[in-house]
Amino acid sequence: MRPSGRNLSQMRPISIETGVMRHAEGSCLIRCGNTHVLCSASIEDNPPRFLKGTGLGWVTAEYGMLPRATNTRNRREAAQGKQSGRTQEIQRLIGRSLRAGVDRVALGERQITLDCDVIQADGGTRCASITGAWVALRLAANRLMQAGVVTSDPILDHVAAVSCGIYAGQPVLDLDYAEDSEAGTDGNFVMTGGGRLIEVQMSAEGATFSRNEMTGLLDLAEAGMAELVAAQKAAIA
Repeated sequence: MRPSGRNLSQMRPISIETGVMRHAEGSCLIRCGNTHVLCSASIEDNPPRFLKGTGLGWVTAEYGMLPRATNTRNRREAAQGKQSGRTQEIQRLIGRSLRAGVDRVALGERQITLDCDVIQADGGTRCASITGAWVALRLAANRLMQAGVVTSDPILDHVAAVSCGIYAGQPVLDLDYAEDSEAGTDGNFVMTGGGRLIEVQMSAEGATFSRNEMTGLLDLAEAGMAELVAAQKAAIA
């Protein structure tokens, strides 16, 4: 039995509320159970210097967690004068995941920055950030098209992410913190709406896993992705 009482293949309740930030070109608040992430998109006309004159756009991300997003207070990284390795790894993951779903030629020489701020954490914050950031990115791209700034849609496909793992010897979908902290195997799956894999992060946290178990987790992830994409579509409808 899972601590939450969910079935092995049951996702946490998902909700995505758009337009939550007045000044951002795109924004949403995504809730995956008790994990809540505020995502915003900011458009800048200037791309990074290494892309000057190439005709290519860029999508990047920043990630952070509020001090009381967890059950004990975390010190602000700004107060420490540097980002943790975990923060840097997650925001790079978000950025490269979203770029996989963007036509950078259609975007033109501009940059879209996705800010993902975790206001409450209960496992799966990077997955929720990717899923919500795509919605903010979609809304920002819509604004560019409505203004006639870009002539074709720069968004190629949906991008979302979900965690899967082996908890108490059983494969489970969408781990919350209680499961994630005790899972023998933990994995994050980033995929397109068409079912193409963007990135898979899997590791043995206390017990090794077999190829068959990995395939089983991928099957769970594909089922979870269908729900996430449906929630994205409902949010931007």
